Amino acid sequence: MSVCDVAIIGAGPYGLSIAAHLRVRSVDFRIFGNPMHTWLTHMPKGMRLKSEGFASSLYDPDSEFTLAQYCRQEGIPYSDIGLPVPLEIFTSYGLAFQRRFVPELENKVVVKIERSSEGFQLGLGNGEIVGARRVVMAVGLSHYEYVPSVLSELPEEFLSHSARHHVLDQFKGREVAVVGAGASALDVAALLHHAGASVQVVARKPAIRFHDPPEQLAPSLIERLRMPPTGIGPGWKLWWCTNAPWLFRHMPEQFRLDAVRRVLGPAPGWFIKEQVVGKVPFNLGVTITQANVQNGRVSLQLTDGAGTQRTLVTDHVIAATGYKVDLRRLTFVTANVMAEIRSVEHTPVLSSNFQSSVPGLYFVGTSAANTFGPLLRFAFGARFTAERLSRHLAKSASRSRALARSTPGIQALDRDAECTDYIPSKASKV
Repeated sequence: MSVCDVAIIGAGPYGLSIAAHLRVRSVDFRIFGNPMHTWLTHMPKGMRLKSEGFASSLYDPDSEFTLAQYCRQEGIPYSDIGLPVPLEIFTSYGLAFQRRFVPELENKVVVKIERSSEGFQLGLGNGEIVGARRVVMAVGLSHYEYVPSVLSELPEEFLSHSARHHVLDQFKGREVAVVGAGASALDVAALLHHAGASVQVVARKPAIRFHDPPEQLAPSLIERLRMPPTGIGPGWKLWWCTNAPWLFRHMPEQFRLDAVRRVLGPAPGWFIKEQVVGKVPFNLGVTITQANVQNGRVSLQLTDGAGTQRTLVTDHVIAATGYKVDLRRLTFVTANVMAEIRSVEHTPVLSSNFQSSVPGLYFVGTSAANTFGPLLRFAFGARFTAERLSRHLAKSASRSRALARSTPGIQALDRDAECTDYIPSKASKV
């Protein structure tokens, strides 16, 4: 069995950016996954990114291959601000980044992670067994699809999560209810309408809050001081989230949990507004209190704030209800490893270097948001993560090699004490 210093699971913006940094630092790593898989297969074809162009890059150590540079090289229209990035452009750029900076990517699925004397043992879908002293979980969103319990009992042919639809042409001529008030919900509704479906939006919110269009001209100094721009939106609150995620980690636990839930809540992009307002019916300020199948169609009972009930009958329901990190959904992690991971609300408790309570096991991206803040919910957070984690892993790998040389015959894992440098009072085992 071959053993590497670091195994990265996942090949999205975080996994690829981390790998690009480790490669420059000469760390012995392997990375597994289908490049840009979530973006290529779980996002609806034809959508545009909410993040501005300047905040939609992957990150190599020298920042020599940004989205702007890729678009200039390929003759593709681009603007730092104000020109929404099509999904197809972002994914083609991500694949180009992978070919250029992470050519060693192995398009293999990890089906099992367990402890071993070297650190960890990974089982791959092709039957191969790989050893790794450290494992970085860059699994992204695909494992964390959330469907409200009131809908979850509907049969599969009548219910799907928005992440299950890369194309929506199959709904032409059918009636579809889209549940949600965020970007996914309104993107899917617009694309369904364009595909010829009869679509309605159902949401608990009393109004849909679209993002305001960005200023086309450079803001004045006064405007920048009042509302400083960041890669996840304007304002001082987001400036702190973007520039001091390490500080966010030291905030009280409940503050962090509440902030990740509330900051940058569901809101569709400004550019989708004209495609749905006046074209797609909205059922707002209502809760779905009952859902069942009657005569081959879905019957949704909608209840408003006054308790008034009415029924919406449709052919299919798409739950555009987002994602909720839950470690229990990572079924390829064996029970004995999972039992050692300290967690809060089923999300991992992490050190300042992304390490969990299991020495050598790291979580990045959305999985790390409750520790480092809303920044980690966006691709823009990959820069901070790749720089900080690669520096730590390079030092740890160097210490491990030195320890192994001083102790012949022993595959040593540097059990960094920092994995326990923060254990909140409410932490529990998964």
